[in-house]
Amino acid sequence: MGRFALVFPGQGSQHPGMGQDLYRGHQSVRDLFAEAGNVLGTDMVSLCFTGPQELLDLTVNTQIAVLTVEIAAWRAFSERVAVKPFVMAGHSLGEYTALHAAGAVGLRDCISVVHRRAQLHQEAVPVGEGAMAAILGLPREEVEALCRERDAEDNAVAVSIENAPGQIVISGHTWAVSEVIAAAGTQEGVRAVLLPISVPCHCRLLRGAAERFATALGEIAFGDCEPPVIPNCDPLLLHSRERTPELLVRQITSPVRWRETIARMAEMGVDTIVEIGPKRILSGLIRRIDRRFRLLNVEDEASLEMTAAALNGDVPEQNRSYRNSGAGE
Repeated sequence: MGRFALVFPGQGSQHPGMGQDLYRGHQSVRDLFAEAGNVLGTDMVSLCFTGPQELLDLTVNTQIAVLTVEIAAWRAFSERVAVKPFVMAGHSLGEYTALHAAGAVGLRDCISVVHRRAQLHQEAVPVGEGAMAAILGLPREEVEALCRERDAEDNAVAVSIENAPGQIVISGHTWAVSEVIAAAGTQEGVRAVLLPISVPCHCRLLRGAAERFATALGEIAFGDCEPPVIPNCDPLLLHSRERTPELLVRQITSPVRWRETIARMAEMGVDTIVEIGPKRILSGLIRRIDRRFRLLNVEDEASLEMTAAALNGDVPEQNRSYRNSGAGE
């Protein structure tokens, strides 16, 4: 095996029951849920395992729930897999899990700052006034043109994520997003789908939230990343102790450049990518970007065992060094 990477999904991967199988099987995961609940004053077991979906889809709940489940899956992975990843990345919210997994931010700080991020997101745009939608089957340039034709100061809409060729996400005011959906839907072979996200992420409607979030980040002591973490807003860079706060502020209003992130991994010699978190959404996107990658995932006990067998089987016994990251920060 050559080099492998870890990737962590963002909002949209949430569903009731996520993480429950790993919770049953790993004390470190049960400890994590308890600690996250203590930090937040929230019953994370109830939120993640029973939902309901409507509650999980509110960004103030989505972000902390997905973060908790991803860190849980990463802990279980770290206990079972002998080899270390060469690089990491996270899709939007998932970038915070990657930073924690790379040692750049402790558990309590990570949970607290994501909770503040979620609050600022939700406060920036009242529920119902903002939306996100996936446009499937059109190149980015054509989606950008549809947005420009309808974008206005009081009716904002823009490309917010490039997931893969022919899979673009837009964000903005609900009415403007609806107009783009209607226009795109008239074209043959094109689908436009509203996403279960209550805030229009990665667009200018969150400028105020970004400014306030910079203050919150100033209270966090970030460290360097090991392994390196590729940032969403500029995949040509890498996170560092000095650069991370600025990159996380930029991420709030900047498009997620996921296609370029995966291309960067290919340039770095990565041939295997492991998705850590619920639903395997990123695996489908990566397959659309570059089918040469071997794709693995960890979301439950069965997928953990399969991934551990695949990765550990590529490493001679004498070269294995198991890591137990279940001790918290």
